[in-house]
Amino acid sequence: MTRPALQLFPVAGLPIVRPGDDLAALLAIAIAPLHPQAGDVLVVTSKVVAKAEGRFVNLREVTPSARAIELATIAQKDPRLVEVILRESSEVSRVAPNVLVTRHRLGFVSANAAIDHSNVSPDPDVVLLMPDDPDASARRIAERLRAALACALPVVICDSHGRPHRLGTVGVAVGVAGMPGVEDWRGREDLFGYRLQHTEIGLADMVASAATLVMGQAAEGTPAVLVRGVRFAPREGSAAEIIRPAHLDLYH
Repeated sequence: MTRPALQLFPVAGLPIVRPGDDLAALLAIAIAPLHPQAGDVLVVTSKVVAKAEGRFVNLREVTPSARAIELATIAQKDPRLVEVILRESSEVSRVAPNVLVTRHRLGFVSANAAIDHSNVSPDPDVVLLMPDDPDASARRIAERLRAALACALPVVICDSHGRPHRLGTVGVAVGVAGMPGVEDWRGREDLFGYRLQHTEIGLADMVASAATLVMGQAAEGTPAVLVRGVRFAPREGSAAEIIRPAHLDLYH
C-alpha cells in the first residue's frame, strides 16, 4: 500500500502577535486559504502563543535572589535572567560557564527554562516565558478552530530544545491537543513478523521537528505550519505524556 506523502504548508499572513490578540481567530483566517482537511495537524510556535498570552518579563523589574546571584556568577549570566529562570524551574540540572540547564515546572529539561530572548522585543531587557499551560493553550486553539473552520485540527505547540549528547537544537512538542503525544507501537509486527517489544513513538515531537524545518529559527517569520499526511489514531493526547517519569529517567 502506498503511503500518503507528508506535506508541510507554511501559514502566511499572520501579523506580529501582541499581548491580548485573539490568536485562534488570527490562525483561522490565515489557515482558511490552505483548505485544511480532517487529519491535518496545525503546528504553532510556543513563542507566538506566549506573546498572545502576554508572557513577557522586563528584567529591569526583577530583583535577583542570593541563589540567582550565586548561579549567575558560575554561569556568567545576567542575575536578573537567572532569577526568572529559577522561578520557572523546579530544580537546577547543570550549571557551568555559559550553561544553565533546569527542569522546567512543566517537567521537561532545557537550557534557561526555555526562556526566549530572540525575536521577542527591540528592548534587550525584555524576555519571554513559555505559555503558562501549553496543553491547555493547544486545547483552546483546537476548539476555536473546530468552530471556525468546521474541521477538527489537532494542534501541536512547538519549541526548540537542545540535547545533552548531540549538537544542534530540534523542534519538540510542548503542548498537544487532538493527537497522541506518544504512540505505543508495542505488539505491532515488523517486516518479518517479529512483534515490537519496546517501541514507543514520539509522534508529536517528530511532527514538531518537521514543522520547524519550515518555520526556521531566525527571521523567517513563519510561526505556524499546517502538516498533512501524518498517520495516527486521533485521541486527546498531551505534551505532558511525553515527559519521562522521574523514576524512569536514568539521568535524573
